[in-house]
Amino acid sequence: MVCAIKWIPAMEINSQSAQRQADLLVAKEMTVYVPGPQPIELVKSVSFSVGQERVALVGESGSGKSMTARALMGLLPPPCAVHARQLTLGGQDLTHLKERQWNQLRGNRIAMVMQDPKHALNPAQPIGQQVEEPLVLHQRLSRSERKEQRLDMLNAVGLAHPAQLSKLYPHQLSGGMGQRVMLAIALINHPQWLIADEPTSALDFDMREQVLKLIERLVEERNMGLILISHDLQQVARYTEQVMVMYKGQIVDRLASSQLAHATHPYTHTLWSCRPGKATQGQVLPVLDRELLSRLDGKGDIE
Repeated sequence: MVCAIKWIPAMEINSQSAQRQADLLVAKEMTVYVPGPQPIELVKSVSFSVGQERVALVGESGSGKSMTARALMGLLPPPCAVHARQLTLGGQDLTHLKERQWNQLRGNRIAMVMQDPKHALNPAQPIGQQVEEPLVLHQRLSRSERKEQRLDMLNAVGLAHPAQLSKLYPHQLSGGMGQRVMLAIALINHPQWLIADEPTSALDFDMREQVLKLIERLVEERNMGLILISHDLQQVARYTEQVMVMYKGQIVDRLASSQLAHATHPYTHTLWSCRPGKATQGQVLPVLDRELLSRLDGKGDIE
């Protein structure tokens, strides 16, 4: 089967914060589908623009979040495919790129942090070699220059003793250290956009907060755009400015993170309200009314 992506009008950016098209990651009416006599749409006509802002892409498992991220990185698994009215990165059309051109973009202008370092890092290579790899691929630097940048980057993500750490292998790291290493790999070449796909799913609560605060700080310091993908609406809302909510391959709601507690869309409201806590102890948590959602279109209106 083949997968395709389709985008619809993106979230509006007001005139005061609007950026030039050359500074935006833009998807319009993007669909990810599996080709065939009756194509199967996995992501259905989604649209958005991301500049120097922090955007959360949130939804339950299977909603299309990771498939959307992979489409933006040119990493869709076969036989999935993408169709879009517009899909551009800094003004460059992404819909017809060859693999060599994707390799020039990935790790250079746009980078991605995956979910689990145990699967994303190469178990046969020391950490230092893996952190330097984007520099080897995209820049012409001497060995000493690469070493200096590697040590600076490991230090920037909060890893102590970077010289000693560089000699270790992934299995010798804790989960939190592994995530910081992957963040160092993603950011060492100073990309314009970072996609973080469930970067804290393999960590305990305290470590999740540390990693998210680190991502927030580094993105702000480097004036980057961020797409933070998660199923935990309440957690990521504290580290982003805008939220896009996905359900069954569609973006069903868009709003400022500060307005999530007042969300009116039933799916967003349920995601926000169903997390247990001290304030809800002994109470019945909200349950999603999927029959109601089946009567809603992609804009959240009853058909």
